[in-house]
Amino acid sequence: MNELKIINIDGVECYEKDGTAYLKLETVARGLGFTTVATSGNEVVRWNTVHKYLTDLGVATSCNGTNYREMCPEFIPENIFYRLAMKAKNEAAEKFQAKVADEIIPSIRRTGGYQVHTPQGKELLALAVLEAQRTIEAQAAEIDRMKPKEVFADAVSTSHTAILIGDLAKILKQNGIETGQKRLFAWLRENGFLIKRKGTDWNMPTQKSMEMGLFEVKESTVNNPDGSVRINRTTKVTGKGQVYFVNKFLEVMA
Repeated sequence: MNELKIINIDGVECYEKDGTAYLKLETVARGLGFTTVATSGNEVVRWNTVHKYLTDLGVATSCNGTNYREMCPEFIPENIFYRLAMKAKNEAAEKFQAKVADEIIPSIRRTGGYQVHTPQGKELLALAVLEAQRTIEAQAAEIDRMKPKEVFADAVSTSHTAILIGDLAKILKQNGIETGQKRLFAWLRENGFLIKRKGTDWNMPTQKSMEMGLFEVKESTVNNPDGSVRINRTTKVTGKGQVYFVNKFLEVMA
């Protein structure tokens, strides 16, 4: 087999082995918009999402890494790049998807082929990567302006409404973090955000998390059949807490 060698296609550095072009996965992930903004303000790749897509596509990943980034391969072949592009949501990827769906496939169905007078093959790949890179540059100014809370939870960031921890688990899942209510409660206890000592204060916010403004406690009264009154206390996540935990989990998964 031939050794992996550097090639240059219209100014884009790729790699070639046995006639197949390979692209650096991190460059692809950033170009296709599989990114988010961490609490630090830096744009980071959502490696958990990338890993899931690669697994779904049958791409071999490592089981030895300590995080999703280490589990993903460093390079992917161009056919996987195209398939990832079909899953992406940014402007460059959507133009590519539209071209395939609206022009290329209908032409093949009608004529048995697709004739173009524009660059094809590896040149088309290079143009797609260049377009993706231009999209990153166009978004850079907007990313600098945006705070993490604006990226992850527009509806939450300006809201003063606190939510249940089970609802926070749903928000985390929408952002690509696989968790549920029970696992989230356990994580919050183990990481010092909720009291883990069994008793009347179990699952109540710790002093630290209250001082950070992440939780609030709602009290309600319940009239018992015997005429006595019971006070229920419920831990709720503030708007600030919702943004904080989404950011924290995404940083951990990156």
